[in-house]
Amino acid sequence: MKPEMLAKMNRFREKALAGGVPSAEVERWLEAARACATLASTVDGPVVGHFGGPNLLPADAPQFPAGMKLIAMLELAALPDDATTLVLPPDGRLLFFAQLHPDDLDASGRVMFVPAGMPLGERPGNDGYDRAELRLKYDLSLPDNEVLIDPTEHPHAKELRQAWSNVLYEDSHHRDETHLQIDGYSRDSYGEDDPITASAAMAARRAAKPEGTRASPWARPRPDDWALLAQWYGGALVFGNSHIGGDVFWTIARKDVQACRFDQVTVLGCFEGP
Repeated sequence: MKPEMLAKMNRFREKALAGGVPSAEVERWLEAARACATLASTVDGPVVGHFGGPNLLPADAPQFPAGMKLIAMLELAALPDDATTLVLPPDGRLLFFAQLHPDDLDASGRVMFVPAGMPLGERPGNDGYDRAELRLKYDLSLPDNEVLIDPTEHPHAKELRQAWSNVLYEDSHHRDETHLQIDGYSRDSYGEDDPITASAAMAARRAAKPEGTRASPWARPRPDDWALLAQWYGGALVFGNSHIGGDVFWTIARKDVQACRFDQVTVLGCFEGP
């Protein structure tokens, strides 16, 4: 584990212990920690892609619907294998697209894998977000969704989640508000449901299959488990003169990542409401 990840664990540990959580419970909570990558323009790591800019697509790709915008392009060869737990292709590019829907406070989108060497061209018609480079920060993720936590097993879950929120608040002063997270646990402003397991349930219903058992944060990930391919912190819906902040989640089964089936991604949005 990278030194910066260990330092983040120690900050969480100190805050949880100061909040009165027994040491054994703190260490048990930390067993659920997962590696993830934070991508932002203001962190100090190597450049691994870019945020925003005009829509980029291969020449033979169909035109996307109006309003579908490029959120980020990730250069997979620049992303170290140990930055996440996902088995991503060793090279090529991942293009993350999203469209925000003000009427139902949601989002839709797509992910496209472009093999190395395949040229991309700009598509007219969509004003993209301002372009900025994305740099890598090795990071750590802990569960922070109510549905993932059994209060009988974790009686100090409230205090543990508060300690984690305090750590994340400290970190927010050292990077852009708009940034991406690759892998790890999803997180939203409500902290109740989990977009990853919600996506798994939606996929099961589409396939007319029974919903599987919700994956525990304390269990080793399985190939059939769904994962957070990316979360975009910093989306905003416009209501007149108001801007409503929120997040966009691209989720996918781990086995589909390994097989490069990125067309199987599910995209969800979570916005706080006007």
